[in-house]
Amino acid sequence: MKKKVKVVAAVIENQQNEILCALRSEDMSIPNKWEFPGGKVEEGENLQEALVREIKEELNCDIKAHEVIHENVHEYETFVIQLIAIRAELIKGEPVATEHAKLIWMHRNYLDSLIWAPADIPAVSMLTLQSHV
Repeated sequence: MKKKVKVVAAVIENQQNEILCALRSEDMSIPNKWEFPGGKVEEGENLQEALVREIKEELNCDIKAHEVIHENVHEYETFVIQLIAIRAELIKGEPVATEHAKLIWMHRNYLDSLIWAPADIPAVSMLTLQSHV
């Protein structure tokens, strides 16, 4: 049976309607694919607490985590991921790529021009569709 992992992902939007995208480094699983930054939910944490902690650890900045905007389950070859995308806002500092190869801000209209990790694609599709409403 494959290991199941619950992961939170931050959808951080700036004043220019751009969303923060993170490129997975060569050392990570699913390397060289884009994702919304975040990480695993630890035992006893709620989703928002987990996201605030992960962003502080990974990007060295502070966010406020809001509501869940998308959730899906994706089966990779060796594990199953429950990816929970949460709307978040930057409240202190600028994101710094400490684990990722690169960070960029991209307007939601162009999100689908990046090559995303498979688990992130449904959330990207939803965000792209919202921009055309």
